[in-house]
Amino acid sequence: MRRRQLFAIALLGFAAASFAMAEPAKQTGWKWDLPNYVPPPRVPADNPMSEEKFQLGRRLFYDKRLSGNGTISCSSCHLQERAFTDGRVVSVGSTGENTPRNAPSIINSGWHGTLTWANPALVTLERQMTNPLMGERPIEMGVNDSNKNEILARFRADPDYRKWFKEAFPDKIDPISLETIVKAISAFERGVVSFNSRYDQYLQGKLKLTEAEQRGHDLYFGEKAECHHCHGSVNFNDQFVHVKTREAETPFHNTGLYDIDGKGGYPLPNRGLFDITSDPDDMGKFRAPSLRNIAVTGPYMHDGTVATLEDVIEIYSKGGRKIEKGPNAGDGQASPLKSGLIVKIDLTPQEKADLVAFLKTLTDETLLTSPRFSDPWKKAAASN
Repeated sequence: MRRRQLFAIALLGFAAASFAMAEPAKQTGWKWDLPNYVPPPRVPADNPMSEEKFQLGRRLFYDKRLSGNGTISCSSCHLQERAFTDGRVVSVGSTGENTPRNAPSIINSGWHGTLTWANPALVTLERQMTNPLMGERPIEMGVNDSNKNEILARFRADPDYRKWFKEAFPDKIDPISLETIVKAISAFERGVVSFNSRYDQYLQGKLKLTEAEQRGHDLYFGEKAECHHCHGSVNFNDQFVHVKTREAETPFHNTGLYDIDGKGGYPLPNRGLFDITSDPDDMGKFRAPSLRNIAVTGPYMHDGTVATLEDVIEIYSKGGRKIEKGPNAGDGQASPLKSGLIVKIDLTPQEKADLVAFLKTLTDETLLTSPRFSDPWKKAAASN
C-alpha cells in the first residue's frame, strides 16, 4: 500500500511540474472561445493545442479502426447527443466485457483536477487515455503489445491519415504512433467545451430564469440543499482547475450510496478511492462529477444504479440511500463513512421539482448537435 501511495504522489508531482512549464507556452493556431467568467484550462507543455491536432483527434475519437478488433470507437461509450455519455448503466468494451463504472462525460474535462471516478493519480487527459485504450481489466478498446503494430498499420495505410498526422505533428519524423494518437484524442477531448446552456445565457444577461428555475437556483446555492458545496464551481464540480491554478484541490466524497456491512462498506468492484489507497477512510469516496448537461447523462452515480434525476435528488433529500434487500442491502443514510455534507434535508415536493427545473438549465443544446464535435465519418459516408 505504501508503495502505491508513493507512486501516486510521484505521478502527481510530475504532472504539477509539467503544467507549471505549460503555462507560458504558446498555443499556436488555437483560441479558446470562452465566456469572461471561465479561464482557459491547463494544457501540457508537450501537447499544445492546434486546430489540426483537434481535428485529427476528432477523427480518431470516432474511428473503430482504433480498437483492437475494429468493433468500437471512443464514441461508442461517449455519444454526442447524450453529452458524451452512453445512456447505459455501465459501458461495454470491444470484447463484450462490461466496465465496472458508468461512462463519465468528456465535456469540459480539460478543467478537471483528476480524471475518472476515483483515481487521484490520473491528472491529465493524456495519462487517462491509456486506460480505455490499453487497459486489460476490463478490456475496453483492446489495444495491446500483440496488436498495436497492426492498428498503427491501419492508419499508415490510409493516405488521408498520413496527411492529417503530419499536419498535426509536423516535427515528428514518424508522426503515426500510439503517443501521437493519445495526444490527438486528448486535444480533441480538451477542446470539447460546453458553456452555452440557458444558465450561461442567464449569467450573461441574455435571458431570465422562470420562477421555478429561479427557486431551484436559490435552493441549489443556498444553505438548505447545499448542492454548491460539492458542485459549486463554474463547471459545477469541486475539482475545477485552470491555467492559473497553483495548487489543485482534488476532494473525493462518500455520499452514503451504500452501507453493505454496517461499517460503510461499498460492494466490489466499486469501492472508490479505497481501491487505490487501501485506506479504510477512503471507502466509497468518489469524485463529484460536473453537473453540466446532467439532464441528458443518466443513469447516474459511479455505477449507474440511480435511474433518474428525480431519484438522485430524493437520495440527497434523505441523506443517503437505503437498500432494503438483496446483496447490497444496507442503510447508506447511517453510514459512518458518509461525508458530513450529506445530511437529511427533507425537501418538499415543490423544492424537488424546482431543483430539477434548475438543473435542466445546465443543458447546452448547441453542444448536443454541434457539427464541430460530431462524427466526421457519418458526413463523409453521406456525401459518397
